Amino acid sequence: MILTGNAIQEAVQLGDISISPFSVDQLGPNSYDFRLGKRCKVYCEDELDCAKDNPTVNVQFGKEGLLLQPHRVYLFNTHETIGSERYVPIIRGRSSVGRLGLFIDITADLIDLGSIGQLTLQLHAVVPVRVYPLMLIGQVTFWQVDGVVRVYSGKYKGLQSPVASLAYVDARQTKEFYESNMDGRTVQPTNRF
Repeated sequence: MILTGNAIQEAVQLGDISISPFSVDQLGPNSYDFRLGKRCKVYCEDELDCAKDNPTVNVQFGKEGLLLQPHRVYLFNTHETIGSERYVPIIRGRSSVGRLGLFIDITADLIDLGSIGQLTLQLHAVVPVRVYPLMLIGQVTFWQVDGVVRVYSGKYKGLQSPVASLAYVDARQTKEFYESNMDGRTVQPTNRF
């Protein structure tokens, strides 16, 4: 069940949802509009590797904005600190931003229970698009959970946004799992797909 704007406001007042800074003007019928932060990282290489720590550089930008280019991933922080231990936040781009060909989360829209902080947005532009610090960029909805709550304690917990991919941590675990379960066997490729 999705929370309405009024229910989001009540949950913020009760401390069940964290949104800081919070503005009633940014409440929608069933979401809260959030702003683009002032920090951006981009990957140094054009080719990225899931099994490596891909280096990034910080990109400085100010009131003149930053022109995003296609074929790049831009990691930004949200201005707001957002999260909850009771409701599941899901982020999406605002429709006005989507109509410019700008994705704000690529595939990572689900925020785990207990993950409270500035979010890392993964911006990707279909065409060159200029963005500005503190512009309204996305919206967050909150969903009621069913079952026993287990809060997030993963590898991104406590890191300052924006955070680059830590997929290489998973890749190491996958390699260890693969090696321990193959017993020296090799796998032959198939054409069944």
